[in-house]
Amino acid sequence: MNRYKIGNFIIGGMLHLLALLPLRLLYGLSDILAFLARRVMRYRLKVVRKNLRNSFPEKSPRELRKIEKAFYRDLTDSIVETIKLLHISDEELKRRVEVSNPDEMERIAAENPFIILYLGHYGNWEWVPATTLSLKSPKIMGSLYKPLRDKLIAPLMMKMRDRLGIRLIPSRQAYRRLLEMKAEGEPFMIGFIADQRPVGGPFNHWTTFLNQPTAFLGGAETIGNRIGAKYLYLEMEKTKRGHYRLTYKEMEPSQTPAEDFPYTRRYFEMLEQTIRREPAYWLWTHNRWKATPSDAVIAHHAPAEKPSGKTSPKAEAEISD
Repeated sequence: MNRYKIGNFIIGGMLHLLALLPLRLLYGLSDILAFLARRVMRYRLKVVRKNLRNSFPEKSPRELRKIEKAFYRDLTDSIVETIKLLHISDEELKRRVEVSNPDEMERIAAENPFIILYLGHYGNWEWVPATTLSLKSPKIMGSLYKPLRDKLIAPLMMKMRDRLGIRLIPSRQAYRRLLEMKAEGEPFMIGFIADQRPVGGPFNHWTTFLNQPTAFLGGAETIGNRIGAKYLYLEMEKTKRGHYRLTYKEMEPSQTPAEDFPYTRRYFEMLEQTIRREPAYWLWTHNRWKATPSDAVIAHHAPAEKPSGKTSPKAEAEISD
């Protein structure tokens, strides 16, 4: 047995023991972790404060500190809730994750065999697959993920994410896999968490998001257009601690003058509305605005790509997880 398997066994055992605790006790642990993260470790505190200050210039320092404090508690709540996926019944999870419009979602799925679902790092996105407990269709539901480099944590995260039987697709394989799934003819809905900062470059696509110039990837829309998908946005509300309400919303393309990626631009508009309603539940520790317009590279001289049935390396690189 190598050291990774030993480490995975030890860490996995500890997490399984934690997951046996009722959520009310786990939330007590979360309160302690939130205090340690914010006041002792000061985990990414400078990034959080910079993001909040730039996103909400109209708010007072007192209002921003209130959001900051609530954010750290929500962050650690999400951690213990994700661990709880190792030991939670379907009945309890269904009670805690409510779909507000299941009949509407069933209608949309019946009329549209291929669906691209936009969502954000808002609330507990790891509990979103619990919607499979409330929906009968589409039969295949999946999500993209970025494989973790940590060999100790990666198997445990895969086990927790696979808890509800959704199809997990590595983000770099999304373009090819979704074309294959369409060719197989089975209806599906695939979730794209598309609010992360693009890594590397070039940064060719920009919008205004939370008061700031924001680079984005257009891979979800590139794939969606290729497979003739319907675009939906998943609205998440945290109704109380450990309880969420999810609403599937049909998307109309953005009415901004920009011509490229109108659905992705609309997604950022809808996500901003969600965040402004309850700001504490978004992932403020993410250094979302590290890239600036000065980093943009507009590839005027790149040769045009000829369409083909093969996987496009450019499209694969445009996928976020």
